[in-house]
Amino acid sequence: MNELQTVQSRGEIVAQQTVGAELFTRFLAYLDATPKTIETYTRALRQLFNYFSLNGIRQPQREDIVAFREELKASGHKPTTVQNYITATKLFFKWTAQEGLYPNIAEHLKGAKLNRDHKKDYLTNRQVKEVLDSIERDTLKGLRDYAILTLMITGGLRTIEVVRADVGDIRTVGDFTVLYVQGKGREEKTEYIKISPQVEKAIRAYLTARGEKDEKAPLFSSTSNNNRGARLTTRSVSGIVKTRLQQAGYDSPRLTAHSLRHTAVTLSLLAGKDIAEVQQFARHANIATTMIYNHAIDKAKNGCSEAIAQAIFNGREATA
Repeated sequence: MNELQTVQSRGEIVAQQTVGAELFTRFLAYLDATPKTIETYTRALRQLFNYFSLNGIRQPQREDIVAFREELKASGHKPTTVQNYITATKLFFKWTAQEGLYPNIAEHLKGAKLNRDHKKDYLTNRQVKEVLDSIERDTLKGLRDYAILTLMITGGLRTIEVVRADVGDIRTVGDFTVLYVQGKGREEKTEYIKISPQVEKAIRAYLTARGEKDEKAPLFSSTSNNNRGARLTTRSVSGIVKTRLQQAGYDSPRLTAHSLRHTAVTLSLLAGKDIAEVQQFARHANIATTMIYNHAIDKAKNGCSEAIAQAIFNGREATA
C-alpha cells in the first residue's frame, strides 16, 4: 500500500505517494499512541497531503490549513471526524517545528464545534425488564446474550470492555464479586466493576452451559459453527445487543449497544446517586462527561411546557 512521505526541500513540504515513509514513521513513533489512534492520524494526514497535492500547495501556510478544515466540513464529514483530523494536523506541525523541519502553522487552530448532547437514547427500568424478559434462556446463545446485556446494563460496560473480559477476570474483592475490566485507552485491567448477585448468577449459568473452566478463555465467546469458542468482536457484541433490542420491539436507530451504557449512567442518576459516585461507576476521566447526563435529565424533567399548556387549556383536551 502506498504511504505518505513528507520531505523538506528548499523550505517546502512536498507530499509524495511513495513506499517507506521515513518521516511519517518518525512522527508516529513520536506519538507513542494506540493502534486505533495511529490509524486515525494516518488517515487524517493522508487526506491533508492529498489536499496539498491536489491544490498545488508546496509551502503550506496557516490559511491553507484553515481551508483544509473548511473543505472537510463542506464535504460532509462529521464534526468529530473534522476535530480528529485537525488534532492530527496540529500534532504533526507541532512535531515538525520541534524537529526544526517546518514552522508550526497549525498552532491554536480550532477544530469543529462538537455537540455534547447525547445522540443515543436510554431505556427506562420498565423497558430494560422487557428487553431482558424477551431473551430465551434455554439455549447457549440465549444464556450468553442475557448475561452480556445484564452485565452491560448494570455495569455500564463499553463493548470493548465486554470483548476483552476473560473468565479469570471475575474475582472477589472483600464481600463483593467483581469483574476487572480493561477500559478505554488502558493497557491493563486495573479497574473493576461490582457484579450484582443476579448478574453473577446469569454469567455462571452461561459458563456452566458452555462448560468453560479455563480462566484465560474469553468470558463471552462465539456460538457460530464457523467460529465457535472464539472471542467476540466489538462488532459482534453490537450486533447481539441490536438484535435483542429489536426482538423486544425497540428498533430505533438511536438505540445501540452504547445505549446500554447511557442507560446505566442515567438510571444511576435518576436513582439519586451522587454525581461523583456515578463518575466513578462510569469510569469517566472527567466529571464534565458525567455532568452531560445530569443536564440531559434536568432537561427531561423540565415541566415548563406542561405548565404553560395547563394554564392555557385549563385542563381541557386539545381539539383538532
